[in-house]
Parts: sequence; structure tokens; C-alpha cells
Amino acid sequence: MKKYYTRVCNFYYGEDSIKLIKLKKNLPLNGNKEISFDHVEILSRNSKKKINIKEIKNLAKNLKKKVKKDLKIITQKKSNFSNLNFKKTPNIMGILNLTPDSFSDGGKFNRGNLGYEQASNLFKFGANIIDIGGESTRPKSKIIKKEIEWNRIKNTIKKINKKFTLSLDTRKSEIMENGIKKGVKLINDISGLNFDKQTISILRKYKTPFVIHHIQGTPLTMQNNPKYKNILLEIYDYFEERINYVRKNNIKHNKIILDPGIGFGKNLKHNMNLISNISIFHSLGFPILLGMSKKKFIKDISGVNDSEKRIGGTISSSLFAMMQGIQILRVHDVKEVIQGIKVFKELLKK
Repeated sequence: MKKYYTRVCNFYYGEDSIKLIKLKKNLPLNGNKEISFDHVEILSRNSKKKINIKEIKNLAKNLKKKVKKDLKIITQKKSNFSNLNFKKTPNIMGILNLTPDSFSDGGKFNRGNLGYEQASNLFKFGANIIDIGGESTRPKSKIIKKEIEWNRIKNTIKKINKKFTLSLDTRKSEIMENGIKKGVKLINDISGLNFDKQTISILRKYKTPFVIHHIQGTPLTMQNNPKYKNILLEIYDYFEERINYVRKNNIKHNKIILDPGIGFGKNLKHNMNLISNISIFHSLGFPILLGMSKKKFIKDISGVNDSEKRIGGTISSSLFAMMQGIQILRVHDVKEVIQGIKVFKELLKK
């Protein structure tokens, strides 16, 4: 039986959105009247069709039922958690790598009090949450011992948790448990909960919110000629499988975030396809996180190979994602991205 997917599209923001909802021409995303849409794209493995929401009534019975079910999920309000406010988007997740070898900021904040000072700055500039990590997962990176990873982050976590909301970027269940005990409010595991078999037990035990992340392969192998037949639908099906997995393991809460993993087992074409069609994942019913900050696709497009100075590409892709209703952006340059968002939103009012 052919499987269909619903991607909402043709978004409106701000006052225009509110007016169009009042006129019943648009539907709100997640119950947020400040962002709405008036078209859907209906996809299958071998077809796609874009229609106005007014035309849904003309679809075949089963397809109409499917699209209406998806729209109910897409328009439903989301509950806040981990200091993330889904009534206003996008939320900003600041990146704090306490590693010597992360691709952009490795070695910058892994000494003395520098990690805490950077976290303080990120929150001062407007981050909702800080994602702290002690193991690099850049392309070609290798696994490090859990003792080394924990020693890199433990003191900074202890200091930060007294004032700020923390997410923990780790694949290891023991690190997760240590972090949760010290006040971490979100677990961000780039392996999609696959690396450590004990991870699901820790998440169930503490009822901790978490990110389901997509990756093809491992950080060591992920960029060795990644291949997909249909990246959008394959990652959608992957998320469905992972959601079913956590439900079967008795995790019943909805404090789950989906991250399609830009750059994690994807080439430029894959990344562009994902970002430009990112709104397909709204029909899964969970907030979407995008980590595009300073990623290689910016260098590939601009032709400038400088991982330290990809702020322009980060801001432009962040604004595009905002206009697709993405709820969380994971960024290094919190101050600059928020400045760009504020100016862009103000211009939309004019």
C-alpha cells in the first residue's frame, strides 16, 4: 500500500499570519497564530502534489482522511519544557564545546573558567538553553573514553546548572546519568539512542526530555559517500521507527525533539534537500531542532573554506528555517543570530 506524507508549506509570519487566520484562509502552526500556512504538499515515493488547504476536501476519501489527521497534529499546541517556549519561535540552543578538537570552536573554552564564562555570555545574549559537550562528533572523529569525556565537562556543568538550563550532548548513558543528577534538563544524543543500549533505561528512569537525532553511519564513517534513495522520506520513516522504539520502551511523555542531523552522513545535495523541505517533519508532532551553524554546506556553497567565519551562512539558513516554523536553532553565534532574527521579524511587520 502506498504511503503518503504531508508537508505544510507557503508560510506567513507575524501580522499577516494573524489576519489570514482570522479570515480562515490559513491554519496556525502548533496553535501559534504568528506563523501559519495555506498550502500542503502531499508526497509519496514516486509522486508529489501541492494544493491549497481549501482543496483538501476534493481529495480521495482515504487520502483526505490521512491529510486531515496530519493537519490536526501539525496545528496542535505544544507544551513547553527545558526552558523552551514553543509559543514563540525560534528558540535558541547555544553551543558550548569543551573539547580540544570540535570543528569550529575546539580548544576555545576547555580550560579553566572559560566554559562557564562562555555559557554566561550565551545566556546573556538570549539563548534558551546551552548544549554542552565533551566529545567531538565532527567527521572522522573517534570515540573517547567516558572518563575523559566526563572530566572535560563535570566542573562546568556544576557551575552552570546553578544559573542556566543545560542540554547534554553525549552518546554515553553513564555521562547522561551523571549530567541528569547534576541538573541537566535535556539529553542530545547524536546516535539516535543507538550507541549505548543503556541509554533508553536512563531516559525512562529519569523521565528526561531528549533529542532523537538522525545520522547515517558514525562520526568516523558518516561522510564516506553517504547515499539515500529519498532522503526526506527515509529520515521521516527513521523518526517514526525511533518514536515507536521509545514508546515500546515505556517512555510515554512527549518531551521529545527531532533533529534530522544536517551534515551527519549527508552531502551538500542531501543537506539542501533537507533544509529546503524541512517542514515535512511537522506532521510527526514534535518540535524540530536544526543544527546548521558553521556547517560545511555553507563553505560548499560560498566557496570560502573558513569554519571560523561562516556567520553569514548561519544567519541566512537560520532565517529560512524560522520561516518554515522550526522551533529550535542550535548555534555558536547566539548574539548575531538573535540580532538577525529580531531585525527580520521587525521588517516583516512593515
